[in-house]
Amino acid sequence: MKLMKQLLAMATIAFATAAQAAPAVEAPDVLVKRISQDVIDTAKADKAIQAGDIKRVTELVESKILPYVDFQRMTSLAAGRFWRDATPDQQKQLSAEFRTLLIYTYSGALSQIKNETVEFKPLRADPSDTEVEVRSQVNVARGEPVPLNYRVAKTPAGWKIYDINVLGAWLVETYKSSFASEISKGGIDGLIKTLQAKNKALASRPAAKAK
Repeated sequence: MKLMKQLLAMATIAFATAAQAAPAVEAPDVLVKRISQDVIDTAKADKAIQAGDIKRVTELVESKILPYVDFQRMTSLAAGRFWRDATPDQQKQLSAEFRTLLIYTYSGALSQIKNETVEFKPLRADPSDTEVEVRSQVNVARGEPVPLNYRVAKTPAGWKIYDINVLGAWLVETYKSSFASEISKGGIDGLIKTLQAKNKALASRPAAKAK
């Protein structure tokens, strides 16, 4: 459980680094580096977040993080070949439920951010690239640094994160197997219902830190 808590905290920092808009000419790694400290500092300084206040955490996630994550692409990748078979309404519902699940999954981890710092690696990309991988590591007070990488794509609305790698595991791949399992049992609607049930259960939990 301790490792899971650390992974969630690291992944939360990953989402947190895409917090605000930036000039189109700004490189994606520069954007991530510039913004990340602001979000991490906010989480550290906010007493409600540190206490595990889900409402306050959700407000922070929705205002500073979610606008800069491409959830539709993330969901389509997690659904794999089944995404093409889904109707537009199913795709919309699935994206919404997956988005909500990630909010609940990672919001609790914000309260775990204490003394972590993020160190970025040189960006390996050409100026013309529209998809890049931003590499970094999270330095913790105790233990080895945690590798943390982002897949970022250039969209008409700017750079957006669509996948995250913590300790060698990509988020999309992690969900892809569970999505396929649920779809094989009950189709796209079955997966949507499963996510709805999980979100309902998470919403009914009292405010508490991730464990």
